Amino acid sequence: MRKTLLGLLGTVALLLGLAAPSLAFEPVNVVHTEKVQAGPYNLTVGFSTWPLKAMQSLDFTFAPEDGIAGKQGTLTMLWGAEDMGDGPLARHPRKREVWGLDIHAMEAPGTWTLRFDIDGAAGPGTGELKNLQVMEQPGPPMGLSWAISTIPLFGLIVLIVIAWRRTKGTATP
Repeated sequence: MRKTLLGLLGTVALLLGLAAPSLAFEPVNVVHTEKVQAGPYNLTVGFSTWPLKAMQSLDFTFAPEDGIAGKQGTLTMLWGAEDMGDGPLARHPRKREVWGLDIHAMEAPGTWTLRFDIDGAAGPGTGELKNLQVMEQPGPPMGLSWAISTIPLFGLIVLIVIAWRRTKGTATP
């Protein structure tokens, strides 16, 4: 019993020890930055992928020059003149000292504007990152990608139907 218990504990320790590195978050790798003046606040907008492409996931970071402590704000995303939504600026989940968006994808190619409304000790401020160019979606069109990816599923369905028909009449009472 003692050997079994030690073996079990050893296995659990080995599994947990090997799993810990895989559970660690990958850091945000900022490859391009832009500066925005939002009233009295200097804001650095970071991108994990450059140039931006539609429907491609990336990380955004929004870092005020003197940190995010004591500040709050709102991010509004505009596609041309169309408001694509707004929300409060929140800490980036993997880079806690700045605001940001984790694995966010721009929905359509074209010219985007990011508007920042920030309120802090120095008062309220508004700034915009204008003319943010988002290129076409990489790869084939989405419909073609889905059509190609469903080919194995249809093959599996055909295989199951053929196997079912062949075995249907062979059952003996």
